[in-house]
Amino acid sequence: MMEQNRVLAPVLSSWLSKDGDDADVVLSSRVRIARNFEDELFPFYEQRDAVVERVRRVVDNSFLLFKMEELGILDRALLVEKHLISPYLMNESEHGAVFISPTENLSIMTNEEDHLRVQCLEPGLGLFVALENALRMTEQIEQAHPFAFHKEFGYLTSCITNLGTGLRASVMVHLPGLVATKRLKKVVDALRSIGFVIRGIYGEGSRSESNIFQISNQITLGKTEEEIVSDLTQIMEQVIMQERVSRTNLKQKFHISLEDRVYRAYGVLKNSRVISMRESGEAISDLRLGIELGYFEHISRQKINELLIFSQPAFLRKARGQDMNELEEKVIRASVIRDILEEV
Repeated sequence: MMEQNRVLAPVLSSWLSKDGDDADVVLSSRVRIARNFEDELFPFYEQRDAVVERVRRVVDNSFLLFKMEELGILDRALLVEKHLISPYLMNESEHGAVFISPTENLSIMTNEEDHLRVQCLEPGLGLFVALENALRMTEQIEQAHPFAFHKEFGYLTSCITNLGTGLRASVMVHLPGLVATKRLKKVVDALRSIGFVIRGIYGEGSRSESNIFQISNQITLGKTEEEIVSDLTQIMEQVIMQERVSRTNLKQKFHISLEDRVYRAYGVLKNSRVISMRESGEAISDLRLGIELGYFEHISRQKINELLIFSQPAFLRKARGQDMNELEEKVIRASVIRDILEEV
């Protein structure tokens, strides 16, 4: 019970508490693999409890099991904000469940759109590490319970867009330079033309917050898992380079106005008594940019991650142990942000 309480506590997951490669632009990498058991009907009709039990018998005892029907809406929302479950599992899957590793970097969603969604998260640009860990867990389950597979179409999934590998690889990136220089649309169009897509912070259907986006593959059929991850890694190297160039240009051409902008953001976060999600998100993005450009040497990236995550609605409510109206949420958000910045 204590371990379950830790996962449901408003604290940073350990994988988000450290920097990875290219951490100035890339917050995290994620690999998610969709699978269905060959001898069970797909999730809308299958024996849901049987799917959960199959996974329980295979995974290590250190994994914690959370059933959606046993969690309140606040706990489910917290798991979404930690990127441990999807919004779909939170809202649409009545009999869904998730197994979460002790470090919270590996999770296995059951009875979502498919029987299984195996997900691994890594800090920075770490797609190959995430792929290795996700495949290892997927293969461990498959050895005990074979998956639905077609020799022509690959692994069979509920949604045809996941046929083949069933793999979605994504990278969470901070792109204030491309947004400020109005070059983001060109990047989005270029990504779409080669089979990649850019979405909001929580994936499909979500909006961007703090100039943070997810870039992921759209094509899962006709390539191996390694080829998909390799292609996305190469794409990300180009996006990272363009973002760094945009930041440098901003600092060279608009040094005074940029310095004013990031210090104003710091002042807003450090002194506000009432602040909305949107306003705090914009200020946190500017502050992160200021840190990466050398304006603030005493604030770490981890503190920025804390500002971003701890200001989310479910985190605020879990931390205070109470529900709150819109004004109360804004007041408490401002207080939490001030407390974090007081620590640096």
